[in-house]
Amino acid sequence: MPTDDRLRDPDLAGRLARQIREACEAAGRPVRIMEVCGTHTVVLRSTGVRSLLPAGLDLLSGPGCPVCVTPAGYIDNALRLVEEHEVRVATFGDLARVPGTEGRTLARHLASGRVRVVYSPSELRAVAAVDPSPLVFLGIGFETTVPAVASAFLARDLPSNLLLYPAFKRIVPALAALLADDGPGIDAFLLPGHVSTIIGGAAYGLLEGVVPGVIAGFEPVDLLHAILLAVQQVAAGTAHVENAYTRAVRPEGNPKARAMVDRLLQPGDEPWRGFGVIPGGSLVLRPEYRRLDAAAVFGLPPVVDRDPPGCRCSDVLRGRAAPRDCGLFAGACTPDRPVGPCMVSSEGACAAHLRYG
Repeated sequence: MPTDDRLRDPDLAGRLARQIREACEAAGRPVRIMEVCGTHTVVLRSTGVRSLLPAGLDLLSGPGCPVCVTPAGYIDNALRLVEEHEVRVATFGDLARVPGTEGRTLARHLASGRVRVVYSPSELRAVAAVDPSPLVFLGIGFETTVPAVASAFLARDLPSNLLLYPAFKRIVPALAALLADDGPGIDAFLLPGHVSTIIGGAAYGLLEGVVPGVIAGFEPVDLLHAILLAVQQVAAGTAHVENAYTRAVRPEGNPKARAMVDRLLQPGDEPWRGFGVIPGGSLVLRPEYRRLDAAAVFGLPPVVDRDPPGCRCSDVLRGRAAPRDCGLFAGACTPDRPVGPCMVSSEGACAAHLRYG
């Protein structure tokens, strides 16, 4: 593995690209690799790594963008909290621009102060103190961001008016859903580096003997190295999990962070955009913390999963389509006028494809 000062070395990148080309030739057929992580999707394009890859090696974007996999019905319920129950909502910025099932967004309420954009759960205490009315935090994200949310809500002096509306997702059940899908024909996975620092490399046991998986970092050489390992496995006909991000990811991950999450949350069966319900694919509040659950406190209806007419975001998330396969891409749907969440989030495949080509 290269040292940190060589992670953007063009000569090393060129050598890795040549090795990838040779491995693709050894495979003797087209190879399809899914990058599960939304940050990988962006970095692969913004750094030009994709331009170094040979023809016949196809990279598919996966479901690793938290905003993108949040169903439109969740946005509908967030709007109900603001408009019908007249509570305040705190959210990460991208989510405020995601359309609900009727095309409306939370952004319309930013000026009123009913919707507040935060950058960290650590801000929630100060926001809650401004007004005694209920404040609901819209909790989205994968295992990377959940520990910080859990830390905020497990604090002993948690403000009494602070509630949580969780839409957290778990990456390994999503991989199981992708493996059960006959559509994409995935030959290997680039596994998410950030999530893996929490759950650990040993969490991907379901891939062993089934399909290659390589945990990847985020620099150009990181990604080229991980792609090379994946293609070499495909060429050799092997299928196991390799860690190409050893400077950050350990087999056991971060047990303390996971223990904190486990105190507050447990696996649940809430829907994903594009996938419907994935068994164990979400994290919900444990029964002893039900008092914090905004859905229970305000009697919110079940979340529905539905894309706007013509939007193919669900197919993009499953690797069944590329962004340019959508008839709305770069026409009716742009970052300034997004129809689906894949064009909203900075980690969304459609936004990345449009910006970087």
